[in-house]
Amino acid sequence: MADAGRLALELPRLWLRPGDQPIADPVRWEGEALLAELLDRGKGLVLLTPHMGSFEVSAQAYAERFGARQPITVLYRPARQRWLRELEETARARPALATAPANLSGVRLMLRALRRGQTVGLLPDQVPPEGMGVWVPFFGQSAYTMTLAARLVLQTGAAVAVLWTERLPRGGGYFVHALPLPVPLPAGDSDEAANALAINRSMEAVIRLKPTQYLWGYHRYKSPRGAPAA
Repeated sequence: MADAGRLALELPRLWLRPGDQPIADPVRWEGEALLAELLDRGKGLVLLTPHMGSFEVSAQAYAERFGARQPITVLYRPARQRWLRELEETARARPALATAPANLSGVRLMLRALRRGQTVGLLPDQVPPEGMGVWVPFFGQSAYTMTLAARLVLQTGAAVAVLWTERLPRGGGYFVHALPLPVPLPAGDSDEAANALAINRSMEAVIRLKPTQYLWGYHRYKSPRGAPAA
């Protein structure tokens, strides 16, 4: 709960600062060389970010560090309230950082970006809408898990990596970690459950690195309306 409160307090500074101003707090990196190597392949890059630490910083930090080389398009779920939805759309979109809503048009935007050799980012532990996920284990409990993350990689031949941002104590800024996907995706895209399970296993491995900074309070195990039971 403490980290959820810290996230809420830092959002105004992250969202409302002018677009040409960098992140105010110090940002350190681990894994820059990995991202540079994957971008050199020119086949697009999928960055997976769990709801961990200051996940809102991850895409902004990428855009500041690598955006001039390859911009990033980030998937987000629009808020139900119109005023908040409009705020999200304007505040999250920054130089070299575009947003795509979590619907069919947003998926098409991300596919086009990958086919241009660009980068996309998404939170693979976000509970997807009905029909866009499968039930697979997550920390030993069945969770409705998106299939999109694996499909983007397997259908486009894009590279894939994990990008998560550790919030440092006592206002020390952020530590952005880029690392290879801990559990590789199975070959082929015919078994969506196996691919989703590999993504979940990868997120579990990352979360174990800093479990106190994982935000469990957003109902990871909820069932979307209309989805079949686990």
